[in-house]
Amino acid sequence: MAIELTTKDCDALDDAELEEFAAVSDLQGAAFSAGFLSKQREEWVLSSLAREGDSLLGGMMFTLERIGGTPCILINLIVTQPKDRERELLAALLHEAYSRALLAFPDEDVLVGVKLISPNGYEIFNGLADVVPRPGHRPTGEERAWSRRLAKRFGLDHGLDDRSSLAVSDGEQYGYVAYRLQDPIETPYQEVFECCAPEDGQALIVFGWVMAEQLADGSVPVPV
Repeated sequence: MAIELTTKDCDALDDAELEEFAAVSDLQGAAFSAGFLSKQREEWVLSSLAREGDSLLGGMMFTLERIGGTPCILINLIVTQPKDRERELLAALLHEAYSRALLAFPDEDVLVGVKLISPNGYEIFNGLADVVPRPGHRPTGEERAWSRRLAKRFGLDHGLDDRSSLAVSDGEQYGYVAYRLQDPIETPYQEVFECCAPEDGQALIVFGWVMAEQLADGSVPVPV
């Protein structure tokens, strides 16, 4: 059965949908409660819910905005139900974000920013340019500045190390990409997570660039 995606304003999510969202996050081990998601509903702009029939497979809260004039896709959180179609689900959510970015920011390169607690989440950045952090790369001054800007926007600038993009929560729960958390795989990005201890409220601020021509012709590679 095909995945059906619905996107609407976050503040249009009803309590029943938040309960479904929370139940899927429990399956992934993220434990985003309905109360937490209700707060995120007030702070973020867009939500996408993916269903197979009546069953919720996952969802995303995100926004399209400019930071200092730069167009951005900022993904507050993603939750995917652990199952065989998890990559297909992530691809559908990303395709939706890219489609909306094309409409909002035609003919512009767009920054994509997320919070990760697992190297598996780097699948989001397949085909994107200048991903930070990445193995063997020392961030430039401008890239470190972007880490600071994004950490501030995500509310995780408390104790940020802009050299590693390691952010530390001030004790408040935060959203992140909850994707394949129960499916450990070997990836070259494990190296950049050696400094990250999610159990201590830590996450990596990760970003990269999707080019205008990729958005225009739909050539952005996504997990399949």
